[in-house]
Amino acid sequence: MGQSIIGGVTFSALPSVLRDRGLPLDRIGLTYLAVLPWVLKFLWAPAIERYRLPSTGPSRSRSIVLIGGLISAFCFALAAMIGPTTFVPLMAIFIVVAFAASTVDIACDGHAVESLSERYHGWGNAAQVGGAYLGFAIGSGLFLVLVARVDWGQAMIVMAVLLVLLGLPFVLSPAITAVDARSHRPSLRDALSRSEMRKGLALAALYAVSQKWGLAMLGPFLVDSGLDLDSLGIVNGAGGMILGFGCALLGGALVRLWGARAIMVLALILQAATLSGLAAAAWVEEASQLLLLGLALASSSAIMALGFVALYAQFMALSDPRQAGIDFTLLQCMDAFVSMIGGIGAGWIAQNFGYSACFGLAAFLVILATAPVALLSRRPKFPARGASGSQSQQPLAQS
Repeated sequence: MGQSIIGGVTFSALPSVLRDRGLPLDRIGLTYLAVLPWVLKFLWAPAIERYRLPSTGPSRSRSIVLIGGLISAFCFALAAMIGPTTFVPLMAIFIVVAFAASTVDIACDGHAVESLSERYHGWGNAAQVGGAYLGFAIGSGLFLVLVARVDWGQAMIVMAVLLVLLGLPFVLSPAITAVDARSHRPSLRDALSRSEMRKGLALAALYAVSQKWGLAMLGPFLVDSGLDLDSLGIVNGAGGMILGFGCALLGGALVRLWGARAIMVLALILQAATLSGLAAAAWVEEASQLLLLGLALASSSAIMALGFVALYAQFMALSDPRQAGIDFTLLQCMDAFVSMIGGIGAGWIAQNFGYSACFGLAAFLVILATAPVALLSRRPKFPARGASGSQSQQPLAQS
């Protein structure tokens, strides 16, 4: 939840606030440059993972989360003083926040993979994605309501305080201690040498194209359709709290029953339908706000949550627990890289050709990606689990 507050503020609320202040769409698309640290975090993931997993003793995940959380909270407080209209300094602050948050994410993902046995991957990712939607609802929903009813500065301070409070449970939780000494040295070369990981990178890229490119301009589209920030904040909050969290739990159950592949394909089919509906609504320019909100909530909350529970379960299955922070990070970096390109490109397309072309092209890309995603998401040949990795999973898996 704490991590996703940052994503909600940066990639959902901020574009809406900037559009409300009159900034052009192509400039708003540049907010996706804040994805850059998420794209490049694989470069420092090996150093973080080697620090997090010492040769003996407990893991150091908690200290990484503590430092990264405090940096993010301080930057939010700084953004409160700058204001939303000074675009370049504001973006510099959000890029620093993204650097801290992406580093924290390396530790969190490694912790999740080494803590959960394979049978709990579906539920583990339901917890991760469900928690992410709750945090996103705060960052994109509550934040917008506070901006509309109070002001930007106080809204940012509230988000900074929440970041600290939501990080405390993880920081105060017990560390994982390996039964045996950790002899494996985490490295990028080890990850990239596995063919299944390379297929996983292709899967991550295709899934980001199909699920995220069409939604980059959703907030500005709703603002231009007449929805004020207060109403948009309430909708984002309710959507995240109810639909996102509920569909994340549903996704965990369905992954357990039918496997990740079937749920990813189902999510793509549903996303193509909702994006086509948004394209048609943007074309006629007379669609009711109720219809627009229904399509927006379905695509950005329900379907996204359902699909990403399955995708991250696949990521977990591909990650070696001896260096899970690196493996999972590589897959997420590919997702982030493709998302950043799509966010910037979507702003340019919407500015020059309109929202209908933006959503229609995204729907077409989803259709094209469905068959390759189904092929690449076949049950992987799981990498061999190291002795210390499997033993460290056992107590938490049983609990």
